Amino acid sequence: MSEAIFNLDAEVRTDIGKGASRRLRHADKVPAVLYGAGKDPVSLTLAHNKVFQAQEFEAFYSHVLTLNIGDEKVEAVVKDMQRHPYKPKIMHLDFMRVDASHALTTHVPLHFINEENAPSIKLQGGHAEHHLADIEISCLPANLPEFIEVDLNDCELGQTLHLSDIKLPEGVTSVELQKGEGHDQAVVTVKAAKGGSADAESEGEEAAE
Repeated sequence: MSEAIFNLDAEVRTDIGKGASRRLRHADKVPAVLYGAGKDPVSLTLAHNKVFQAQEFEAFYSHVLTLNIGDEKVEAVVKDMQRHPYKPKIMHLDFMRVDASHALTTHVPLHFINEENAPSIKLQGGHAEHHLADIEISCLPANLPEFIEVDLNDCELGQTLHLSDIKLPEGVTSVELQKGEGHDQAVVTVKAAKGGSADAESEGEEAAE
């Protein structure tokens, strides 16, 4: 993967408003805002083709990026991206500055591994029902993972894995679990195939609840 996707050139813009943003998009530019770290927000402009190429990589959304703003290099993460409802076009970006000494909060994708080889799926005819595609985490920028793995190898038929069952990298915590009891969300359930064991199907539904 090219490191170029983690480095983006940006320019400060002073022409603000819906009309200005519309003109930028017609010129193949993406309006953006950089905020956070106790500093004033800064309105930016980026080349659409560079952003569009970068956003095709999953790591773009869960990696500390470098914004080259003139002679300044700013580390930031993507906090929000607005897309055109039907055209392959990025409409707006929100970046949040990161501070190496302060924890950041962001969403990281989940990668489900050993799904095809899990005995409950491969041998017993079960199938994985994913409840979450990503989770919100908190960590220092240096500990930010590109993704988090969920291993299904030992997940039994009818079993549900929750947030508390996921092994997080060192220095990484689940924002949802920090909220206390009742926030241990279901992540994935191995369910019996239709026509399979009714007991296993029932157990899976009870576990998910």
